[in-house]
Parts: sequence; C-alpha cells; structure tokens
Amino acid sequence: MRFIHTADWHLGRIFHELHLTGDQSYLLDKFIDLVKDAKPDAVVIAGDIYDRAVPPPEAVRLLDDVLSRLCLECGVTVVLISGNHDSPDRLGFASRMLANQNLHIFGSLLPDAKPLTLKDRHGPISLYALPYVEPLVVREKLGMDEVKDHDSAMRAMIALMRQKSSAEGRSVLLTHAFVPGCMESESERPLTVGGAGTVSKSCFEGFSYTALGHLHCPQSAGDDKIQYSGSLMKYSFAESDHDKSVNLVEIDKTGFCSVEQVHLSPRRDVRRIKGCIGEILKGQGSDDYVEVTLLDREPILDAIGKLRSVYPNTLNIRRPCFTPGRGPETNFDHRKMNDTELFSSFFRQVTGDELTCAQRQAFTSVVDALREQEREATA
Repeated sequence: MRFIHTADWHLGRIFHELHLTGDQSYLLDKFIDLVKDAKPDAVVIAGDIYDRAVPPPEAVRLLDDVLSRLCLECGVTVVLISGNHDSPDRLGFASRMLANQNLHIFGSLLPDAKPLTLKDRHGPISLYALPYVEPLVVREKLGMDEVKDHDSAMRAMIALMRQKSSAEGRSVLLTHAFVPGCMESESERPLTVGGAGTVSKSCFEGFSYTALGHLHCPQSAGDDKIQYSGSLMKYSFAESDHDKSVNLVEIDKTGFCSVEQVHLSPRRDVRRIKGCIGEILKGQGSDDYVEVTLLDREPILDAIGKLRSVYPNTLNIRRPCFTPGRGPETNFDHRKMNDTELFSSFFRQVTGDELTCAQRQAFTSVVDALREQEREATA
C-alpha cells in the first residue's frame, strides 16, 4: 500500500501581518499534482489543518476546494484529524456524511472509535486516526482519574482503540503529539508548560508506521517507523533552513515501511540575509520573504525602503549592533563624569564595544563646537 503523509497546513496563517492563503493555495496545487502522479491509496493529514480555531473564510474555502479535488478528481481516500490549533467540532462538521465520499474527518475524540480498514493486494491495513489528545478531555470522556498528562492520555486512547478492534497485522497510527528529543520551531504553539506535554515514542510500539503532526521540521522521532512530515511551508524565519516535504510511504506485505521525502517548491521561499546594506543592495534580488540582518554600525535612512527596492518582500530587519547586550552600568557616579565619559558609557552599553580614538575625537570636536556656539550666543 502507498499513502502520502502530510501535516500542519495551518490554513489562514498570518506571517508578519501578511496573509499566506495565496501561497498555501499555490503549494496545495503542487500537492494535488503529486497525488495525481504518485497515485497513492490514501492521503493522511496529521492535524493543525487550520491555523486557529475560528479560521478566516478564505481558509475554509481553500480547504473545501482541496479536499473536493482530492476525493472527487483524484479518487483518493483522505483521512484527517484535528490538531491543537483546530476546533475539533468545527473541523468535524458533517464528518459522518462525508465518510461516504472517502473523506474521513476525525475532529473530536470518540471513545467508541474503531480503526479504518484499508486494503491492498496483500490484505487489510488498520488505520487508527487519533486527534490531538487533551488530557482533561480524555479523563472526562473515559472516566479515568489516572490520566494526568499527554503521555498517559495517549496510552489510554490507543489501548481503548485496540480493544475496540479485533484486527491484527499491519497497522498505521495517525496522531498529533510532541515526542521529546525532536527538533522544535518557534512557530509551533506549546502544548503545555513543562514536560507534561510530551509523549514517549514507546506509545507507538506495535504500529507499522506512525504519522505524526505538530512539529514543523520533517524528521523521525527516534525510529524510522515514527515520522513527522513537517509543516506544509515555512512559517517562521527560524525555519528558513528547513527543507519542507511530504512523506510518500509504502508498506509491504510484512508491514515494513519505506519512506520517501518529496519536496514541494513554494511560490516564495523564506530566507535570512546578512550583511552590510551596500553589499545586499548589489544582490540579484527576489520576491522571497526575507529577514535582513544589517551589520552596518551607522544609522541608515529608510533602510526598509532601500531593501524593498531589491527584495520587495522584506518583512523584518535586525540591527544587532543597536541591540543592548546587557543591562545598564551601575558601578559609576555619572555626576563625576564629563561628556565624553558619559557618551563612552552609553556607546558601550548599546553596542558592546568601546569608542575608538577616532570616534572619541569626533565626539569631542562636535561637543566643543556646540559649546562654542553657546558661548557666542550668550555673549
């Protein structure tokens, strides 16, 4: 059996006050082309379909279009679950009727849920679809006071789903969780404070493949059978070095899985650029989303305007030389310091460097000239 594992679409995402729906639509067109070319038996989406619980209308329309094309045009079975960004009830609307169209949506946790049965020429494969597990919800729905954290909640739900099924052999788990030891990104919303939000990889023992969502970097979770597909596209400048992809998974008759990461090229990349503004302005330019780190030590008039003449989608500028490196100095009496000493202290606090002789002389010359003007005006 062949299926595509993807996750964390975050439809409706806003990136530095810029709506990304158009970029997401472009990339999902590429995704549908991949589905038509690879002809998988199923597409599984491991949560965080939307970026927030109440998505904007254009995000809802985009999801409606993509799912309709996958199910009706491509004729592929689609299985998706809610993540911690989604509203389970909103995402799961009309899920029972849509299941007849090979669209299986698992929004809310269902204590009586059974695995889906998919078939290939070697027989059945059980697909366990488990939405984002909130410990409090599991504790209330199952009446299990011993469920205290995400790990115990995940184990309780998996055990319950296995009890509801008599199926044996090959199986796939689709879920949304944070496995410790994996690479995080700043665009991910923490599941909880401390370590209570993590789920041990040992929860997933016995599955031929575990399709995970939540972490945005494509990676295995300590085992080649446990995989994060990563997010649809880069959602922060910290992800600029990620190579975004989806997983094309094949399961043989023994349950062994081979995983191929397929890269999808976005309309615009997300990049970081560093250097002096003169050097950067000589570049070829592009319409990528860029964050620029300027190394110039002198003030720059209209830096954003100059940069956008070459990189029109410059979204953020960093000036590390003007970022205070430490708190204010307190081991001196400013009343006993002259102008040059005061300015030297200020310069050191702001830049982390000492004034050079040339800079000290320039400051002294300016102050002396101002003092001379004051004396002449007074006279």
